[in-house]
Amino acid sequence: MELADGAWLTIIGWGESGTAGLTAASRAELESAEVVFGARRHLRLLPELSAEIREWPVPFGEGIPRLLAERGRRVVMLVSSDPFWFGAGTSVTRHLEVHEWQALPAPSTFSLAAARLGWPLERCTCLGLHARPLTRLRPHLQPGQKLLVLLRDAAAVGELCALITRLGFGDSTLTLLEALGGARERVREISAQVLLPDDIAHPVAVAIEVAGDGPALPRTSGLPDHFFEHDGQITKQAVRALTLSALGPVPGERLWDIGTGSGSVAIEWLLAHPDNRATGFEQNAERAARARRNAQQLGVDWLEVKEGAALELLGEAEPPDAVFIGGGLSQALLDALWQRLPVGTRVVANAVTLESEALLAHWQRVAGGELLRIELASAAPLGAKRGWKASYPIVQWRGVR
Repeated sequence: MELADGAWLTIIGWGESGTAGLTAASRAELESAEVVFGARRHLRLLPELSAEIREWPVPFGEGIPRLLAERGRRVVMLVSSDPFWFGAGTSVTRHLEVHEWQALPAPSTFSLAAARLGWPLERCTCLGLHARPLTRLRPHLQPGQKLLVLLRDAAAVGELCALITRLGFGDSTLTLLEALGGARERVREISAQVLLPDDIAHPVAVAIEVAGDGPALPRTSGLPDHFFEHDGQITKQAVRALTLSALGPVPGERLWDIGTGSGSVAIEWLLAHPDNRATGFEQNAERAARARRNAQQLGVDWLEVKEGAALELLGEAEPPDAVFIGGGLSQALLDALWQRLPVGTRVVANAVTLESEALLAHWQRVAGGELLRIELASAAPLGAKRGWKASYPIVQWRGVR
């Protein structure tokens, strides 16, 4: 049967209350459907229907071809709550034209949680971590913050409690929110530092009022060096702040970090916005592994580290919006970048040795841009008194391809 409006698929937000929580429009689409897709936990709440019932497979991606094969019939897909807020909606609609589908959302788990707790939703940080690393919490562990976190199961609740305790925020107040909106709904306050109940039901969310004396991540560029594991090969805090300022991360952009070392510049690029991406190039396998660990510990999992000489690997990476050269600076590298980079790419290079300074001075005459000499000194004991201890000066070149 061909539908007059061309929309053969209706995505319905489905909650724990089943049809009782549906709007009249959602109920009408469900009752007139020829085929209904849904996860097992959704289908158990269905009433008697004339439609063919299809259980959505695991892994999720295997269900897409089966759904598309029903094009032209009247199809309903049941999706948890709000399909486009940490839901499955986008995973489906990216395969369709805009006229082929419509969506009828239900209140999200975040909305239901805020309603139970009396929290202002616009001031809460909402995280969907049922299929993402729990370390994404790290940047948000700031005393006084309210977090709403979707988790995959009871085991993940235990992992979350262990994580926030290890990071020094075990004094946080946690609320378990189970099966919100349905007959099995349960809301319980728990402690991160005591034994958890053994009957936590799925679906589950945790509300966190962050408290504790753990080290919160500053929101400005230039994290203190102690946040990074390193072997001395790190762009130091003050220089890193100037470097990030020169790179100017914009949401959704990709950085190439050449000679990534500890990964500090790339990680701070990623911390600037959750949609940012970064590719690091590092010849030393131990340092590459260290950069990956630093990224994980600081809650950013979009750092890809390629091991080997950058000149040999540039062709394997997605084009960047900005490039930082922190190591391996050479004329051959600059020439290769200028041949490969898209016009408009921002490039920042830091040099310490006389040879690399001379190279940047020459390159600035060729390619333009700006040269900046950074000289820093810190107070240190000098006999019974104090004096200035100078660091090696840094010459920084900033340019645009």
